Amino acid sequence: MRRSLIQEALADTLGDRYFVVVFLDGGNDGQNTVVPIANGSTGTLRTAYEAARGTGSGGLQLSPSDLAATAIGNDPQSGTPLALHPGLSGIKQLYDQGAVAVIQGCGYSSYSLSHDTSRKSWQTGLSGGNTGWMGRYLAANYDTTDVPAVNVRSSVAGEFVQNATSVLAIQRLGSFGFPYDSYSTADKAAKRSAFLSLCGEAASSPQPTLGYAGNTGSATLLSSESYPPLSRQYQSDRASFNSQYTNNGFGGDLREVAKVIYGVSRGAAGVKARYFELRNGGYDTHSDQGTTGANDQHNQLHQEVGNALEVFYSDCADMGVADKLCIVVWSEFSRRIKQNDSGTDHGSQGPMFVIGGTVNGGIYGNHPNINGAALGSDGNTPYSQTAGDPYRSTDFRDVYGTLLKHWLSMPQATILSSVLHLDSGDPNHYWTAPNFDLGFV
Repeated sequence: MRRSLIQEALADTLGDRYFVVVFLDGGNDGQNTVVPIANGSTGTLRTAYEAARGTGSGGLQLSPSDLAATAIGNDPQSGTPLALHPGLSGIKQLYDQGAVAVIQGCGYSSYSLSHDTSRKSWQTGLSGGNTGWMGRYLAANYDTTDVPAVNVRSSVAGEFVQNATSVLAIQRLGSFGFPYDSYSTADKAAKRSAFLSLCGEAASSPQPTLGYAGNTGSATLLSSESYPPLSRQYQSDRASFNSQYTNNGFGGDLREVAKVIYGVSRGAAGVKARYFELRNGGYDTHSDQGTTGANDQHNQLHQEVGNALEVFYSDCADMGVADKLCIVVWSEFSRRIKQNDSGTDHGSQGPMFVIGGTVNGGIYGNHPNINGAALGSDGNTPYSQTAGDPYRSTDFRDVYGTLLKHWLSMPQATILSSVLHLDSGDPNHYWTAPNFDLGFV
């Protein structure tokens, strides 16, 4: 499977498309992200929500009037009218265009309330190893000479970790460069030539580790020369969109992704990345979480993400690539249903978003059962895979599998053999029957 012709054929499975992973780091409060506005025809989720979230000083309850402008439709099972947090007005704009799938109740069996453990579960796809679910996909489709992915951060994201191909970790394209020593630039050409020669010699070695180091080393050097010009080109050609992003934080990171996509769409030499990852931190809101105030933590976080995604999507649409774009948004867990004094503790299941021009927009999955009597001993919604359960959980691996099968064009049998692995145990409580046809893409 490492033969170059097979690798080239497998790499063509994505085609002229782009895939972006967005991580909300810290545990986003899903209950105040997709919120019941009123009780449904067969449920009392709004009553349960009001019992769990207080009003007044420190209260986290979002009122029906707060939610009126961001209503998105009804929960498929209970008929409960739902809305997005008002801070997500940018995503609501995209939802109204049919470009957003809201996927409810996403989680996994035997969930952990530890940030590190749960984060690793989502990043690896509960593989039991250290490679990421996207990393295993990349490893199956690309070789050591390829650079198919960019992570906008200082190190490779957990879901992209593998040892078969190259992933660039770049915080800003304009300042990305090969780390020649700064003592003198007079011999830079000689150093470059020497480094590439060393890489070439290593790449020809029959020793796998040396071969990998040689190929990835030369790929990194060449990328450090081909990616920085994308920043200047984008700023020149797309000045009107360039100014709409924030200069720092999540908006600035998304602009870096837009720069690469613009370069790829224009056929920039040496630039072929089509997979991206970036994060926004700050979601560990144990206190002072707030509601809709300008200085409220959760509102600020949602505004930052929602507004930036709206600009990014509009930017990609103007480039003519919105229908070639798919974005998945996740967090390592949701928050406790009942608030504490002024925030929320670690929880279980929460919503995911999938955004793109060819996404089948709408509401998918079941809103978790937040009625007090249904909560577990830790105050969180329990995971269920029971057939016919109106509050049946959406296992996040079904979301991944649907993306792998229908956007990244990987056969289901290959997904289950090389990327995602089924649980064993009671099928009512464990992921033993995959559904990679959730219908949102």
